Amino acid sequence: MGTEQQDERHTHTRRRLLSLATAAFLTLGAGVAFLTVPTAANADPIEQCTATTGAVVAVDFGPFGGKVERGCDTTPTTGYELLRTAGFGLDGTEHDGDAFVCRIGFGAFNSGVKYPTPDKEDCVLTPQATAYWSYWHASPGEKKWTYSSFGAQARNPKPGDVDAWVFGGTDVGGTSGKPTFSPDDVRAGGAGPSPDPTGPKPPEVPPGAVDLPAATRWLTGRLIDGERVLKADSTDPDYLATTEVVYALAATDPKSPAAQKAAAFLATPAHTEAYAYPAGKDQAPDATAAARLALVAEATGKDPRAFGGRDLLGDLVKYVCTSGADAPEPVPGCLTKGDFRTPYQAEGQALAVIALLNGGVTPPADAVNRLTAFQCEDGGFSGMLLRAGEWCDSDAASTGLMSLALKRAGGHDAAVAKGRAYLKTAQFPTGSLPAASYTTVGSAFATGVGAQAMRALGDPLFADAAVSWLSREQLMPDGPFPFEEPETNPVLMATTAATIAGAKTDLVALTTKKPVPPKPSPDPTQPSPDPTQPVPGEGPDLKKGSAYLTDRTRLVLGRYYENSPGSGFADYGLTIDGAYALAATGEDNTALRNIVDFLDKGGKDGKGRGVHDWTRIGTKYAGGGSIGKTAVLAEAVGRDPRNFGGQNLIAELAKAVCPAKSPKPDRSCADKGAYTNATSVFSQSLGVIAQVRAGETAAAGEPIAYLKSLQEPSGAWPSLIGEPSQAEVDSTAMAAMALDLLPDAASQAAVDKALAWLASRQKEDGGFPGASGNSVNSAALAVQGMSLDRAKYTERIAKARAFLAAQQNTDGGFNVAKGGQPGSDVRASTQAVGGATGISFGTLRRSLDGTTPQPVPSSSVQPSGSPSAPVIVTPGEDTGGTGSGSGGGLAATGVQAGGLAAAALALVLGGWGATRAARRRRTAAGGER
Repeated sequence: MGTEQQDERHTHTRRRLLSLATAAFLTLGAGVAFLTVPTAANADPIEQCTATTGAVVAVDFGPFGGKVERGCDTTPTTGYELLRTAGFGLDGTEHDGDAFVCRIGFGAFNSGVKYPTPDKEDCVLTPQATAYWSYWHASPGEKKWTYSSFGAQARNPKPGDVDAWVFGGTDVGGTSGKPTFSPDDVRAGGAGPSPDPTGPKPPEVPPGAVDLPAATRWLTGRLIDGERVLKADSTDPDYLATTEVVYALAATDPKSPAAQKAAAFLATPAHTEAYAYPAGKDQAPDATAAARLALVAEATGKDPRAFGGRDLLGDLVKYVCTSGADAPEPVPGCLTKGDFRTPYQAEGQALAVIALLNGGVTPPADAVNRLTAFQCEDGGFSGMLLRAGEWCDSDAASTGLMSLALKRAGGHDAAVAKGRAYLKTAQFPTGSLPAASYTTVGSAFATGVGAQAMRALGDPLFADAAVSWLSREQLMPDGPFPFEEPETNPVLMATTAATIAGAKTDLVALTTKKPVPPKPSPDPTQPSPDPTQPVPGEGPDLKKGSAYLTDRTRLVLGRYYENSPGSGFADYGLTIDGAYALAATGEDNTALRNIVDFLDKGGKDGKGRGVHDWTRIGTKYAGGGSIGKTAVLAEAVGRDPRNFGGQNLIAELAKAVCPAKSPKPDRSCADKGAYTNATSVFSQSLGVIAQVRAGETAAAGEPIAYLKSLQEPSGAWPSLIGEPSQAEVDSTAMAAMALDLLPDAASQAAVDKALAWLASRQKEDGGFPGASGNSVNSAALAVQGMSLDRAKYTERIAKARAFLAAQQNTDGGFNVAKGGQPGSDVRASTQAVGGATGISFGTLRRSLDGTTPQPVPSSSVQPSGSPSAPVIVTPGEDTGGTGSGSGGGLAATGVQAGGLAAAALALVLGGWGATRAARRRRTAAGGER
């Protein structure tokens, strides 16, 4: 889960924490001196690492009066082993063990003293987010550092990679605190190759063409009654998917009868209003939906000013935002001036601009200029609605769409040129393009959109190479496309994008064509859906997921997860995450009881530690998030939180409420109302949930007030408390679950704003941004959050569950992130299994009646042999560590980058049908299922 560890680690938000500038880095100055000295006996000579052999690691001791030291490992297995084998000495924390790198030393610098020294950092809990060792990496040829979304024990360096460790502070997205030296400064053999002044060459690939007849047959077969795509597990129309099919069919045949029939269905007033005017026919439209329908009209020769009885173009212009969220009286759906109302993501802004221009309407200048705000430093565009100064992460699909829109608008040649250059640089030698900047595999969706743009922008050879790759990815004989390699499940959005690219056109061109009146013709023959193919949008297999979590190679003696395989050091935060998941699904109550009894009845790990050696109750390091997390588990399974593991957790939580902000250097209390040693919104929310569920709402008054005070005008919550940080999905979902337990109008309004913000962060594929990228943890938490109002967010929940299903592996476990390092991860799996149920931590309940107690081991020193990566911990709060996390956080040490937010994620108590009965429009399915 990543919850407490997030909390405790609290800083994980990957694409969202604000920069945490650190004085340590400022002392380095502009230049950095490099020194190569004799390395430890077991280190490989630096010369043996080359651009194709081994990996180099560089550690910057500048904040401690040293230099940048390098080391080499010709056969690295993990980033952690690279650091050790290269000759660096390491210390972990008492709380997390080796899972979090707290100190680093080098024999040639000050006789191997490890920094920070004990007088500066005691390394009991996780270090604060402004003073810790952050982890970065760069692949061969890369000129910039990437903040690792995996911990060092979870990342596998490739030949020619270079890693870097720097001390100070950073935000979850890695936008601050970067190394002051470049990858080329520390690569093996000196600087890397100079960039080719002529720019990248088109990939050399064999000719290839998309089988358009096969693709269109498959797409036509998705149309029920020849007119609509249905939502997963529902008889309701999937309007977005239906618009996509219309675009693709119109691209291959402007007179396509199937496209005409689907467009006519969408033009029915009842369906137009249901899709584009969800707030009511007299209210502002959903701009993304209105723009999509307008483009359908333009692609099929209909009038977007009289579509479904609505003037779609007029309504788009009418409701353009004239102010932003910072206005004295902000308008719902307006992040900043120039936004179209409720576009959710940058895609909606671009589609609206294209629709207006192709419909003969000049969009407001602010609306067009707004597109340029989504362009990142590397020339690519982000798919997220951004404000000035927010972290910007480019992706190929967004770059393609934004570049097309700006080219169509005119007057933005420089921005278009940068976007064009980004696409060519991002293209792999295979001709494919990745779904995200940090992924290493080709995506049919991104490649399809990118190929459309490259052809339109004047790069046909690059576009042809992309289509060649698409031709090899097409799933024959049926004709659809998977989202990305090496997947084999057909995805509609990928198929439409690839089809349009294969037809050698693009969204702008196909909707600019002159209207072609449809000729009456019989309905096209519709092939029946293939029953052997998975139903799009189905959720993950929770039975298999539960079995993965309870496998004895992972769950030691059926009782706990380790912080690293075979260590015997229990990751209690992750263990509770696993219990939450099992409680949410009800798939293995016997295993759940074994875990709970171990925690409650004095069980000890292989190091002789019990759960309260983790909560630190009775010491100055007692963590409100850890105590709250443990109490919530007790409450969920019907145990007494006032007597769990021999402690009154509710009384300890009350004692942990801070009366005031602690004076520096003491960092135990972030502010009045915060819990001690709980430096994340995730931890704060856990404590609140535990107290409220225990009937102590009055005692939780100050923590509740403090949690509410952290909500931003957008409706989101940041990852960290007591330090600057950016808004993130994980913390926002967690805070919403906490406040949803409160029936007052102000709390419910805060939840409503939070859920609207969550919905706005969803990606086209159903995923959500997190510290590790397109994060499984974040998607799972978002499902839990949006399920607080299932009636309103049904479609988005279904997409998120489909995303989770696509990230489930054959062993039942889940990847950390889409497009990231493949392989099942325990932490991500606990969050995915529990989160996919949609059950809030505030309502999670599972009776253990009918289960039989088993002897509780007092010590269990037994190597697990677990193949899963160690926990992901992040600076900021104490947390246990194993598995991995991904909801967003600092990639500090040997744990995955889910850190703070991931710790928060760890709380994924999940529950699909459960919602809070107190909500005025939400139903309570909760409790036991």
